[in-house]
Amino acid sequence: MSFALRASAAGAWATEFKLSFTQVGVVNSTAFWGFTLAIIFGGPLCDAVGMKRIMWLAWLGHVAGILLTIFAWNYWSLFAGTLIFGIANGSVEAVCNPLIASLYPSDRTTKLNHFHSWFPGGIVIGGLTALALEKFGWKVQFATMLIPLAVYGVMFLGQTFPRTERVEQGVSTGSMFGACLNPIFLLMVACMLMTAATEFGAQNWIPTILSNAGVSGTLVLVWITGLMWAGRQFAGVFVHRVSPPGMLVLSAVLSALGLYAMSKSSGVPLFGAATVFALGVTFFWPTMLGTVSERFPKTGALGLAIMGGAGMLSASYVVPLVGAWFDKAIAVRLPAGQTVETFSAAPAGSALATQWTQLQASAGLEALGSLTVIPAALAIVFLALLLLWRNKPVPSVSAS
Repeated sequence: MSFALRASAAGAWATEFKLSFTQVGVVNSTAFWGFTLAIIFGGPLCDAVGMKRIMWLAWLGHVAGILLTIFAWNYWSLFAGTLIFGIANGSVEAVCNPLIASLYPSDRTTKLNHFHSWFPGGIVIGGLTALALEKFGWKVQFATMLIPLAVYGVMFLGQTFPRTERVEQGVSTGSMFGACLNPIFLLMVACMLMTAATEFGAQNWIPTILSNAGVSGTLVLVWITGLMWAGRQFAGVFVHRVSPPGMLVLSAVLSALGLYAMSKSSGVPLFGAATVFALGVTFFWPTMLGTVSERFPKTGALGLAIMGGAGMLSASYVVPLVGAWFDKAIAVRLPAGQTVETFSAAPAGSALATQWTQLQASAGLEALGSLTVIPAALAIVFLALLLLWRNKPVPSVSAS
């Protein structure tokens, strides 16, 4: 929910706190920095202090992050609230990825897809919440997250958490760290940087950019994430017919085509381009985690934490980067002698305001299109991995 609500609030934050789009991108990316910190440190701590304690720290972080964001008074308080919320989000993933791998060792890719279907599922809920409560402002929209916060707190009360799969199988901490130095594992980490950049770099800016291009950007984001939710719910159908590496090849190709098509579209056709993009990014995150868990089981919770942390670290850089591309593309398009302030202050409905909307639309779509090269490169790497693993069996945790 927070992902959609932050994306929807980007324009309001820029106005209320007098921020540039680059600064708004930095604030939004702070959630990814916090996520990265939490998952990198929280993943290995699952073995040491137990998953239950980290889960409750996440709950407290969500309380603090939501309230500080709602009552933010300037750029830095908004920054801090988003950072704390990101740490809480990362703590949830630090616990739940190894938890699912422990509960479903023989079907982890499918089950991780099921679990991660509720990331886009939450974006759908958050996006619809933003649309339904638009007239009440972003603070009321953010306050709605206190409801699922209370629900998940009650759900975890009294629950018993298992030990991680690595601990259960007796794999040493040294072996876990050694497994994380495998060159192919490190290549997967690099790929995770790129898959996350593809997914989050576009999705964080779609509500703002596409709203200037003749459609509701928030509605497009809801459409994309709704498709992602459905795809991940039925991931088992694909996993049992197409290998995880094969799914990654197809995902990269579709993501590249979707981004390119969005950069060349406007109005209703944007929904078609967004559909192709959604089909591409649907399986990226959970299939990357499932593939690593299956192919490098001895990396344990640390391996999953490194992958998740790499993904969010990448997002923390690419979100403000797209914002900077957006600002730069706007600057290039400004008529001689005109400034951003001149256009943004134009009365609604005036010719200058219409020109400003068109200028932002063109600049924003160019910024999205700049991401296309990333999934195009990924398609080549994943094809090589598909060929490498084609005839190799999946190793077991205890395998030497």
